[in-house]
Amino acid sequence: MLSSIPSPDIQFFDLGPIRVHIYALCILLGIILATWITDVRLTRRGAARGSVLDIILWAVPLGIIGARFYHVFTHSGDYFYESADLLRVFYIWEGGNAIFGSLLGGAVGAWIGCKQTGIRFWSFADALAPAMLVAQAAGRLGNYFNHELFGVPTTLPWGLEIEATNAAFPAGLPEGTLFHPMFLYEIIWNLVGVIIIVALEKKVYLRWGKAFGVYLIWYGIGRSIFETYRLDPSDTFLTIRTNVWAALAAILIGLLIILIQNRRHPGRELSVYVDGAPTVKLEG
Repeated sequence: MLSSIPSPDIQFFDLGPIRVHIYALCILLGIILATWITDVRLTRRGAARGSVLDIILWAVPLGIIGARFYHVFTHSGDYFYESADLLRVFYIWEGGNAIFGSLLGGAVGAWIGCKQTGIRFWSFADALAPAMLVAQAAGRLGNYFNHELFGVPTTLPWGLEIEATNAAFPAGLPEGTLFHPMFLYEIIWNLVGVIIIVALEKKVYLRWGKAFGVYLIWYGIGRSIFETYRLDPSDTFLTIRTNVWAALAAILIGLLIILIQNRRHPGRELSVYVDGAPTVKLEG
């Protein structure tokens, strides 16, 4: 019977002179899956096949930059101290890529890409909504291989094994202490969110950014809960972790998107293109 979840013995492997980090492969897998899912969904809604590639060429790089910047900003104590190696700010393979920063940077990139392709920004966002949760689930698997993203101690049979030599292992706890696998909880939460968004789309007309609004609400609720169990240090505001504030902001923004877009666009979305260019037959 399951008594604990062991941490992986491998975090990277070498291909000749090149060191490949499994964390990076999980991030890459998430990007590939999100691109494929979004392309399928957007194509079914009338976009030219492959249009997503023109958008992600902007969204992915800016999303990665935003994710890293946000993580460093909210974990400044890990990077800026006396005798610190400031180059570690750029060591993204060590982990530390914040989804909220990715959302901000990726949104800017997606807006630029949508402007160039003529696709409505909100149409792209709706197609992306469940794909984002799939990508985030893949990224959380990378946290598992990096021996990070664990919560408070637990005696539950699915407690995560973390070596006492881990820099994040809390001082004073005995070796062999098990921890809540926060990465696993988020993976499950995200995949359930995919099912919920897809199911809602069959019952409710979620266009004009409303599917993305549901994504923000769902992820924000989960993250605001899971964040309170995490042990890794993070900057706080009014004694509350900054990521909890960001999660609450995501919920609020998601609600506002749905309310505002319901009022602005009560009708159906006739085209995913800004100029209404002729497209293939729309789904729904």
